[in-house]
Amino acid sequence: MSLTLLATTHRVAPGLLTWRAWDALRSASAVRARAGHPLLPSLGDAGIVPETVDAPDAARLVADARRADVLWIAAPEGDESLMREIGHLVVDDPLDVEVLHGSYDLPGARLLDLVSVMDTLRRECPWDRKQTHATLVPYLLEEAYEVLDTIESGDYGALREELGDVLMQVAFHSVVAAERDDETAFTIDDVAGAIVDKLVRRHPHVFGDVTVSGADEVNANWEQIKAAERAEKSGEDASALDGVPMGQPALSLAAQLQRRAARIDAPSALADDLTVADPAAAGRTGTDLTGADLPGGDLAGAGLAGGEAAGSDVGGRLFALVREAADVGLDPEAELRAVSRVFRDRVRAWERQDRR
Repeated sequence: MSLTLLATTHRVAPGLLTWRAWDALRSASAVRARAGHPLLPSLGDAGIVPETVDAPDAARLVADARRADVLWIAAPEGDESLMREIGHLVVDDPLDVEVLHGSYDLPGARLLDLVSVMDTLRRECPWDRKQTHATLVPYLLEEAYEVLDTIESGDYGALREELGDVLMQVAFHSVVAAERDDETAFTIDDVAGAIVDKLVRRHPHVFGDVTVSGADEVNANWEQIKAAERAEKSGEDASALDGVPMGQPALSLAAQLQRRAARIDAPSALADDLTVADPAAAGRTGTDLTGADLPGGDLAGAGLAGGEAAGSDVGGRLFALVREAADVGLDPEAELRAVSRVFRDRVRAWERQDRR
């Protein structure tokens, strides 16, 4: 005689069980499950009608299993407390107890839990319920920078958590979008489907019959496919610069614009003598730049004499530095962050020394 505990996962559709699980269900003398178990309809379709109970009784299961083969269908969450109780009951009086896994999680299955949790939070948490795409933007940016920080610091142990925070933002935006009732509505499945389609489309050497000689040819094909996609979206007005986010940090913006321009062999002279004639065009307010708010000096002392014209010249020189970095294969954003970290360490060292 024996007791079989059939474990299944709620992340797989009910009824998708292994052959061994179906065989155990059909051959058991008694099959029992909680009332309302999600597997019951599928069992009914297969002609198996378990005895249902509101809550399992470990002592009764063990006692009945000493007289006949009994199979208990565990709750989707696992029934760990029940298994512990059964373990205690059979220590002194052994019984053949088997845990049979009838279904298994597939890779990525826990993403279903994330979707479920986000749906619950959106309904039941006052803070989550009031958020919009706009109010969530700062958190998405913050979480992305925290991922960058863990990678740059080599703290790969923390990377999993930080990537989870970014993934949560994707799920959050998706649940907000799903609430709309117009053509802009979408679900997280739409988000996943769109990126899957894009990846397949842009990798014909993997998912199609295109042959490539190496990474350089992969990159060239990628750019050609992206150019065709832009042309399809924008028609005759399509530009290689379409899709460049102008709201990103200025250094990375300059670098991305220059990379895009280089890919279409735009004349390098287009980056010469860059100035901003209109302060408003540069995002300035047009107020008096006297240097009064500069810590420790005026504009002349900071090397910015000349007002708005000097400010425009600084922008042009920064743009040129970005190009200079690209020419020698460096990332200007990373270079600036690197020296910023050096400066941070020097300040902290000075602070520690000053406290002695």
